[in-house]
Amino acid sequence: MKDRAQILNRFEVLAQDDRVRFEPGAQTQAERVASLLPAAVAQVEAAHYRPFVGAVRIYVCGTEACFKRLVYTPNLAAAVVPENRLILSPRLFMQETQRLNPILVHELSHLHLGLQIGHYDHSVPIWFHEGLATLAAAGGGAEYASDDDAIAAIKAGHQIMPAVRDSAIKRHRAEDWGLNIHVFYRQSWRMVSYLRQLDEDKFRQFLLELQDNVDFDIAFSDAYTSSVARTLQGYYDTLLTAR
Repeated sequence: MKDRAQILNRFEVLAQDDRVRFEPGAQTQAERVASLLPAAVAQVEAAHYRPFVGAVRIYVCGTEACFKRLVYTPNLAAAVVPENRLILSPRLFMQETQRLNPILVHELSHLHLGLQIGHYDHSVPIWFHEGLATLAAAGGGAEYASDDDAIAAIKAGHQIMPAVRDSAIKRHRAEDWGLNIHVFYRQSWRMVSYLRQLDEDKFRQFLLELQDNVDFDIAFSDAYTSSVARTLQGYYDTLLTAR
């Protein structure tokens, strides 16, 4: 943690937008983020039905070594770390340029929710965290699996079971559902999309209550007058009979 703080203290503030900071040498990349940021923030606020309640702080790494010292989880292109700092990898400006905007929006969604209820709050299942962020990003984060991949996994008996809370399994692990991480993101996105498509007014009520720190199951029941497991069974039934 001390090492992380020392690294971040060396980042420079972008003159055109002080929400963006960059590792020395990565100013051009930071300027690209700044150009995307107003629309990305608006996209997240629309998806969450409310504005950000705290500061947006984005740190652009110019080297992979810097990113790995700030984000300890391997194989990520971006992450929100302690003290509500959103870190971007140089991969998004080099090998995966097409993912920069959707991943920025995805991580801003995590930041938006985390500023209100804490990051990966234990009462909110991981599939909803990731599904909401991917929904806000219009699929950003779930690009490496298709709907057909998600459906094939479900038919093979590998699906997220919303009745099982994260406390009963290893949190954050797609393999606990027999899924690879990409299919997990795809299933999570489609589940949250289904909840919004089913009734957007109810989804809005549920999400606003959740952001007010109401317990996940209580907020869901208040809005849908049903359990999340029962409601999402309708999603699975519709999905499997349609194919």
